[in-house]
Amino acid sequence: MSSEIAAGTASATGKMSSEPVVEAVGLTKVFHDFWGRPKAKAVNGIDFTIRRGQVFGLLGPNGSGKSTTVKMLLGLLYPSRGSLKVLGDSPRRVETKRRIGYLPEESYLYRYLTAAETLDFFGSLFGLPPEERRRRCDQLLEMVGLGPSRNRQVGEFSKGMARRVGIAQALINDPDLVILDEPTSGLDPVGCREVKDLIQLLARRGKTIILCSHLLADVEDVCDEVLVMYGGRVQAKGRLDELLTIGDKTRIIAPKLDPAMVSRVLDLLNAAAGPGNVQIDQPSMGLESFFLDVVRKAQQAGNETAGARAAGRVADYLKAEGGPENLLDSLRDDLAPPAPAPQPVVPPPPAPQVNTAALAALSGNGADSAPPPAKSVAPALRPQTDTRAANEKLKSLIEK
Repeated sequence: MSSEIAAGTASATGKMSSEPVVEAVGLTKVFHDFWGRPKAKAVNGIDFTIRRGQVFGLLGPNGSGKSTTVKMLLGLLYPSRGSLKVLGDSPRRVETKRRIGYLPEESYLYRYLTAAETLDFFGSLFGLPPEERRRRCDQLLEMVGLGPSRNRQVGEFSKGMARRVGIAQALINDPDLVILDEPTSGLDPVGCREVKDLIQLLARRGKTIILCSHLLADVEDVCDEVLVMYGGRVQAKGRLDELLTIGDKTRIIAPKLDPAMVSRVLDLLNAAAGPGNVQIDQPSMGLESFFLDVVRKAQQAGNETAGARAAGRVADYLKAEGGPENLLDSLRDDLAPPAPAPQPVVPPPPAPQVNTAALAALSGNGADSAPPPAKSVAPALRPQTDTRAANEKLKSLIEK
């Protein structure tokens, strides 16, 4: 987890209020056949509460009842039994739906509309004034890295680029509750990281996010509480850090030690825990961090791409106070090497006087032949040589 995400989790937790955004008690949904006979109990008496500013993970294998639960939260399905409140009211009320942003598992977009026209269309459904729609469309397209592609038809986009449009449309109304179903599906690792940073940014602003995903690493990075379903029932729920803690083991992290010290520590731990119960190894960088570091270096080198760019500035109306200006700021801070300690400045020794005529004679150049012009080398690429040794060698050649 990056430093920015960790900070975001703490900040989101600190901003989380006791105000319930979703309250489900005994929530049940039974599907019936044509004759009205019970066919499947998709959701079977589940209870959960989601509070303002929380990032809540809704997990479970296929057919466990997640999609049915989400449809009831959106007011698309009516519960068979139990009670459900969203934002303090029925999810079927239009005023409640105005405050919800939803990204479905598949981005169903009108393929002949451009990216800008798509966002303008969804903004008009919420009754946003034309000028406000235009402002938000510009900011959102820049934020998801599709600013240069704003006038391309969505049907020409790859799945990942269409997914970015879908994320933007889910935020066009500045919702209080955001429901994201597989938000990173089809995205490259950079896009996945940007979505996770965006989720944390929204949580810091007091938004409530429900995340449904089979990519458990993404859930682990951003969620502070999860609910695991199976067979329509709740099998586990609670704070993620508490659920994942292994209480009967202890991890020790230390700076790199020399082999003798490692042997002494291992002997001490084996004496306390018993031989064979202690393992010592070196930590490794995760593949995501390695990949993002490679991409960051390519971007810094100025390499061009015809695909989606890295995320731009965060949309003004989505910003949290003190939040990053750019969604990849956390990536740059997380992967940047630590600043080296300042070194004392030692003045270089005076260079010896060189007989240029003798040097020209030694090199075989005539008196009239001018040396070729020196190529300008960037300071960062100039070889670091020992000036004193080079001058001594040159002096000895001249004296011969």
